[in-house]
Amino acid sequence: MTLSKLRLDRKHCRTLLKQMLRVRRFEEKCAELYTKEKIRGFLHLYIGEEAVAAGIMQVLQDEDAVVATYREHGHALLRGVPAGEIMAEMYGKQEGCSRGRGGSMHLFHAPTRFYGGNAIVGGGLPLAVGLALADQMQARSNVTVCFFGEGAAAEGEFHESLNLAALWKLPVLFVCENNLYAMGTALDISESETDIHAKAASYNIESETVDGMNIVDVEVAARRAVDFVRAGSGPYFLECQTYRFRAHSMFDAELYRDKEEVRQWTEAGPIKRFQTWAMEAGELNQGDVDEIETEVASEVAAAVEFAEAGSWEPVETLLNNVGAEARL
Repeated sequence: MTLSKLRLDRKHCRTLLKQMLRVRRFEEKCAELYTKEKIRGFLHLYIGEEAVAAGIMQVLQDEDAVVATYREHGHALLRGVPAGEIMAEMYGKQEGCSRGRGGSMHLFHAPTRFYGGNAIVGGGLPLAVGLALADQMQARSNVTVCFFGEGAAAEGEFHESLNLAALWKLPVLFVCENNLYAMGTALDISESETDIHAKAASYNIESETVDGMNIVDVEVAARRAVDFVRAGSGPYFLECQTYRFRAHSMFDAELYRDKEEVRQWTEAGPIKRFQTWAMEAGELNQGDVDEIETEVASEVAAAVEFAEAGSWEPVETLLNNVGAEARL
């Protein structure tokens, strides 16, 4: 574990473990509800990648902005979007954070400056650049964090966004969640340069690679990156090497990955890895873990109850906000 610039006392260890478990148990419940047809449409789970969002959210301030992908439930939850509103959104209820109109892939929450949930691969990158430009023009010391997968590196928006961010020294932290498979295509058969951070370096952006399965390494790197960006030094790029334990989506037959590969990654999962280390170091004990699990289970159960009790939008208002109102 990397300890530089990070105080790993018992309180912080509890926080890190709880944040990862909140995401894991929430996602597991979503998978269960999907099989019961409570949640419909597409559903992309973040199971296995929890250390990335949990490590980076630790270092952000309330005024910072976050842009994510369609695998964003965990990001929204850790950013502070209420679990009930996230679950209600996936149910399609009016009480959801996007009033039931966005669903799993389009979570949005203005109070926490959480700007998606973007269903288009790479679609959040130019949005993040725009948010960072707005902060820069208004002389605010905010940071915009943009999460995306390695598949986005093959999109034009990736290169356009990095180029503009570098040219204008924008306060944006790019976080590539490299889980090795862009949907069902392995990185080494889709990219001639598989070191994604090297692409950022080609635009003269400070960049580095971090073990995305190690929450401590992620938080340390994030603190270094956010300090750099907030100081006005320009953008920063983190490539977090991680792995999703579940299929790309609930519709995915997952015929492209070897089962032994999945097993090996799962054995070295971020939650198990950190919990084992923290307990061996004497920072956590089984009582702590049991207490955290109880708290998380209560939060998830309350979220489901909130969604179940939510209301459907009346048919007569379904076309509201679809187009601009007629002007006289």
